[in-house]
Amino acid sequence: MQTRATPAPAAPLERFNAAPAEEAAGTLLACLHSRAWADRLVAHRPYPDLPALLAAADEAAYDLSSDDLSEALAAETLPALPEDTYAAAHTALSAAHAAYESRFGHVFVISLDGLSPEETLNHVLAAIRSRLANDPDEERLVASEELRRLAGGRVRRLLGARGTARPATDDPHPANHTKPPPP
Repeated sequence: MQTRATPAPAAPLERFNAAPAEEAAGTLLACLHSRAWADRLVAHRPYPDLPALLAAADEAAYDLSSDDLSEALAAETLPALPEDTYAAAHTALSAAHAAYESRFGHVFVISLDGLSPEETLNHVLAAIRSRLANDPDEERLVASEELRRLAGGRVRRLLGARGTARPATDDPHPANHTKPPPP
């Protein structure tokens, strides 16, 4: 009796490359909510490796129109703080976020990739306070760059060669998630 070898499961990038266009776009929209960005990346499949996809994602993010950027910013949520953050810190951060949204008309976005949970609060507070001094056009450029970095990190986590696809928010550092902080 001859035993058939079971094929190894496809890597996340292979599944992404082979997925129907709408499914692949949905995967990318979880990384950056810009239909134009997602459609551009889907149209250029297959990608030979993750670095090629990340380079294309970067390039497409640089080319976002003002409307595409507004679409992406509207879908973002506040970065979460580590679970053991003091209530006073949540209050300070909520006030800073409110001031930012009032000034710029969209949620504050920041990539926290590479930061330890212990560094998150100070980094976010310092960044938001610093960026409140920007004029609206300058801040739109900074927010665009942060979205580009967020998208790259999310694509890396979602489609990286880890054996199985993971949700865009499935990260070992909760500070990289983009969901509202608890009250």
